[in-house]
This record gives sequence, C-alpha cells and structure tokens, in this order.
Amino acid sequence: MKNKYLKITVVLLLFCGISSAQMPISKEQYYKLNQTVYAIKELYVDTVNDTKLVEYAISGILENLDPHSVYIPAQEVQRANEPLQGSFDGIGIQFQMQKDTLLVVNPLRNCPAEKVGVLMGDRIISVDGVNIAGVKMQTSDIMKKLRGRRGTKVNVQVVRRGVKEPIDFVITRDKIPLYSVEVAYEIAPKVGYINISSFSVTTTKEFEKVFDGLKKKGITSLIIDLQSNGGGLMDAAINIVDEFLPKNKEILYTKGTHYPRQSFYSKSNSSFDGNVVVLIDEYSASASEIVSGALQDWDRAIVVGRRSFGKGLVQRPLSLADGSELRLTIARYYTPSGRNIQKPYSDGVEKYQNELVGRKKHGELQNADSINFPDSLKFKTLVLGRTVYGGGGIMPDVFVPLDTTHFSEFHRNLVAKGILNQEVLNFTEAEEKNIKTRHSTFEQFDKAYRVPESLFDKLVASAKEAKIEVKDEQVQRSKPLIMLQIKALLARNIYEQSDFYRVMNSENEIVQKGIEVIKNFDKYLKQK
Repeated sequence: MKNKYLKITVVLLLFCGISSAQMPISKEQYYKLNQTVYAIKELYVDTVNDTKLVEYAISGILENLDPHSVYIPAQEVQRANEPLQGSFDGIGIQFQMQKDTLLVVNPLRNCPAEKVGVLMGDRIISVDGVNIAGVKMQTSDIMKKLRGRRGTKVNVQVVRRGVKEPIDFVITRDKIPLYSVEVAYEIAPKVGYINISSFSVTTTKEFEKVFDGLKKKGITSLIIDLQSNGGGLMDAAINIVDEFLPKNKEILYTKGTHYPRQSFYSKSNSSFDGNVVVLIDEYSASASEIVSGALQDWDRAIVVGRRSFGKGLVQRPLSLADGSELRLTIARYYTPSGRNIQKPYSDGVEKYQNELVGRKKHGELQNADSINFPDSLKFKTLVLGRTVYGGGGIMPDVFVPLDTTHFSEFHRNLVAKGILNQEVLNFTEAEEKNIKTRHSTFEQFDKAYRVPESLFDKLVASAKEAKIEVKDEQVQRSKPLIMLQIKALLARNIYEQSDFYRVMNSENEIVQKGIEVIKNFDKYLKQK
C-alpha cells in the first residue's frame, strides 16, 4: 500500500512539472497531503467529487491564514471581478424580487433595457421562454439568464400596470457600467461633495471628471465621502491621494515576508490647495483606509466619522489552471507615518467578522471615549505632529456617534420585505407627472416637496397586510426616517439616481458634521 501511495505522488509531481527540490513544502508534508486525498478517494464510505474535495482543501488552508485570503471557483471569478473592472455585460436594470416576481426598480439610463422601452415598475415574468414568476427561482439564477456576452440577444416578457396583455421585448446585451463615483455636487456654498462607493479600474477617471467639473463651478474646499466604501484596487486609492499631495510624498508602503518594502509616492503636484474633509464609518475599509490614512498623516485632510473597519492586508490575484483564482495576502500596507491599521485576526475568522458587533456592544459606535489605544499604537502626523492611531482602522479626527433613534424592527421589515420600495414605485407611477409639473427640477422638489401623510398611512396598511407586526411606538419612532427615505426614493425615480443621496445627505449626521468641520477647518485642525 505504501508503494501505491508513493507511485501516485510521483505521478502527480511529474504531471505538475515539480521536482522534489522545488516543492514549496517538505516532502513529508507533501506526501501526507496526497495520502489523505488518496485515502478519501479510495476508501471513504460515499462517492466523493474530486473537484469539490480539492476546493474544500484549498479553502480550508486559506481560512487558517487570514480572513482575506480566499479561493474563488472558476464559475464565480468573472462575477467577483466585476466590481473591480467597473462594468459587466447584461441588460442594465436594477431589480428586486417581489412575491417571486422580478420587479424593475430602475432601468439604467442609456442601457439596453431602457433603450427598448422597459420601464420602472415592469414585472419580468419570463426570460427566453422560461417562466421566472411564481416559481421561487433563486435570484442568482435569474441574473445568469439576464446576463450574457455583449452583442447576444435575450427575450423577456413583462407585465405592465394598466396594460392587459404581456409585452415582449428583444434586448441586445451590452457593456453595463458600474460607476464608483455617482454623486458629486456643491453641497454648500463653495464646498464640493464627492461620494466614492468603491475603488475600481474606472474610479480615477470618474473622480477626475467630476472633480474638474466642481472646480470649474468655483468650489474652494472638498468633502470626500467614503462611508460604507469597502475598498477595491490599491492603485485607484493611490491615484485619488495623488490629487491632493505635492510631488514625491509617500502615500503608503507595503511589506511582507516574501515582498521587501515597496513605497508608493505622489507623482503630480496638486493644483488644488483647498481644505479637504474625508468621511468614514465602520464599513470603510482597505482602499478607503489608504486614502483617509495618507491624507490624515500628511495633515492634508481632517477625517470625520467613526473608526474604520481595519483592513491593512494586500491581496494578489493568482489564476489557477482551471480558471479558478486565489486571492492571496502577500503583504501588509502601512500609512506614511508607519501605521498598519489591520485589526487583529489571530482569534479566528468568526470573531474577526463579528468585531463590528463587538464595537456596538462596547458602546464604541456611540461614544469615542470607549476606545482605548495603547501608547505603542500612537503615531504622529508628518506636518503638524498631531496624534493618530494604528492597529485597528483609521480613527477619525472628529468623532460622530451612530444615531439609532429612528431604527426599529418595523422599519427593518418594511425595507427587507420590499414594501417601502413597492409603495413608492406605485406612488411614482400615479403621481410622477403631477410632481414634475409642480417641481420641474430636483432643486425645486428638494426645497418644496412634502411627502403626503396618505402615502405613509398606505405603507402602514401594506405592512399589516404583509403580516408585519405594527407597534405604534415603533411606527412613530421610525416615521421621520421613513418619510425621508420616501422622498429620497421619489427623487431617484423622478429625477436622477444621485438625487437619492442628495436627499439622504440632508439628515446624514456624518455628512452634516463634515460640512461644519470644513467651514471651520483651521479650528478643528488645531484641536488634535
């Protein structure tokens, strides 16, 4: 039996083109791994799928390294890379599932579905002759049917309110952009606002375009909103920082066991000398922390919000023979002052993933005083010598507590079950013309429109019909938030996608604090 194991190992080594001298692990450990795989394949009580067995083994190895080294099966690689590439091939709709039916929330502007006449509120009931309504089909399976290589055609059938018969459309798939910079406007006199939702291949160009537009309008200071931005490409983050630093300033450096220190420097002299505020929260991670950390270290920006996520590891994508991919952590990154902001993960993946829950329990999201940093994690900024911290995210210069006043179980259910979105869509279909007649621009709508009480009452009634528990105390507590979200959704449906955020920003505590800070920039810069 021993000779049989060794023969298999020799065959595997020859097949892979690896000599024993080239083995990345010792011969004994390599043989042990092969013996285990062989034993399972030949002796296990049930039939074993070779592919799944190897995938489980790879995933198990990576899980014991760090929380961000991952294996991606071949069939999922393209989908996993889409947010980084800034586009995908499809028909261009935003949708949600309503009672096992696909409801079109928004046909994206200038995309294939809109061009052929698909409208907001349409219900897609079949794709290429396959019924997708009322059959409890997985959302991922529906997406696979709608997506496909650009230039190919897909037949969809929709049901439209007020039209008796279903409508057939033939849609030619095309490249659908995934914008990472969707919101940019003058949020206060001479104050620009840019929201970056992720860092992809297209982020730099998107940012430069809207930033140039704002500068032409005469802004003298800028708010960069990175709230809930989970990161993306390191190069894109470096390019954003480069917009605000003089030439040859270190933006970050990376270092790992097999990767000697590599520093990344600003390459262009910034032409913008206005004040900058960066907004972050507990969901801002990775590339977001590169931007906020570098601008904070160089005293180029004041960071406002709550402590960021704390991901200071660099992953490298490695393609495998079958088209699958490893995203392997190869280095840590450090801010210019020497901070590594990676939070601890030695206690396992589960505890790492639940760390944000721990912050809430400890009161950190409501009170900055609950955060204690040892002296070893204190650093100094490079111009003014202000104290900053490493070891677990970027700590903002100005803390903004999380306001949970209007959150409730009633509100969560209203959103999760799609009732809020559905009722606003119904109202939009009925009232869009009237609203646009009275408010021809978003600015007029934002200033003067008031959500009717009758719409809120209809929401509550629909919640009861959906068997959602309706407690009056929760309803009244969440009413201000719900009314704000209704107005934001109406703005999105009737005017522009970005107008949703413009409405929500009016009550976003971090955004509003950012405006206050940038108007009193020197005062806040000297406080720390």
